[in-house]
Amino acid sequence: MTKLAWHSGSHLRAAPLGAVAALALLAGCAGAPGSVPSSNAAASGVEVAALPEPRATKGEASAAGADLREFYASVEGNLTAAGRMRRETSPTDAPFTDDDLIRDFERIALHDEYVDQGGRFVRAETPAQLRRWARPVRVAVMSSPSSSPEDAARDRANVAAFTRRLSHLTAHDVSMGQGTDVNFLVLFMSSAERNVFADQVAALYPNFAPAVMQALRHPPVDIFCVTYGFSDHAAPSTYSAVMVLIPSEHPAFTRLSCVQEEMAQAMGLPNDSAEARPSLFNDSKEFALLTDHDAILLRMLYDARLRPGMTSAEARPLLPDIARDARQAQANDASLTIADAY
Repeated sequence: MTKLAWHSGSHLRAAPLGAVAALALLAGCAGAPGSVPSSNAAASGVEVAALPEPRATKGEASAAGADLREFYASVEGNLTAAGRMRRETSPTDAPFTDDDLIRDFERIALHDEYVDQGGRFVRAETPAQLRRWARPVRVAVMSSPSSSPEDAARDRANVAAFTRRLSHLTAHDVSMGQGTDVNFLVLFMSSAERNVFADQVAALYPNFAPAVMQALRHPPVDIFCVTYGFSDHAAPSTYSAVMVLIPSEHPAFTRLSCVQEEMAQAMGLPNDSAEARPSLFNDSKEFALLTDHDAILLRMLYDARLRPGMTSAEARPLLPDIARDARQAQANDASLTIADAY
């Protein structure tokens, strides 16, 4: 997953941060990148607040979404029946060492998963510099007009709860926002609404990269959810904006899993690893919620001893001490719990 350069007011770079694919269609993690402009108009020339709301008639959303709702419900059921989508965050059958954490951090934080080839994003793991947020993160939720009030309220509660958790784990300024300060947008929308939304975005911002618009319009049905991350040209290793797309046809628990994986990855953990366990960042979908292992990776990512732009070679000598300290901090927080509304 290398950076994708595109122009909208000023030069930005976009990088797909990760998408979760169904298993079998159920196996493997597929990703599609997309775009959300920075909320800093001076940096990007575009404001998040100016993005159109996804709109589709109730009939369109119902007709287009019925089969997807049935499909995604069966996928969640099949995964659960196969022992996947586990809810434990500190399972006794999946111990990990500091060496495991170092290996997994290098693979997940310091590698990209996709490259742009001919206007399409193709899976091809490549080394990457460390990326994370430097500016305050302000999160907002946009719910599908076709979502029930109960689903919309649950989704918003889950995003708000996980926003608080990310702030705690990273010690970074992460909170819910509104208006023009929003730079981290989580959208729950149906397939019909997504297509309308893509048309509106293309009309408003015609210079979006072809790969971005292709991914918005035609994501494979086996992609569960996807995150699009952006950085300013002058600071390519720090994020300026993020947009998370989660299909509203998903069952409630899958939507919660998407919230946790995509929001965590959007903090700067763009890759997945088959060796990472217990972890959300593993294509097997064995675990559905952020684990202690993953929380430690987030703590490591925002350790002051690391800096955006570091390569694996530069970061590696620092990681043993950082992993040890992050693990101890997580152990000290063992009694901390944040309710998820599912």
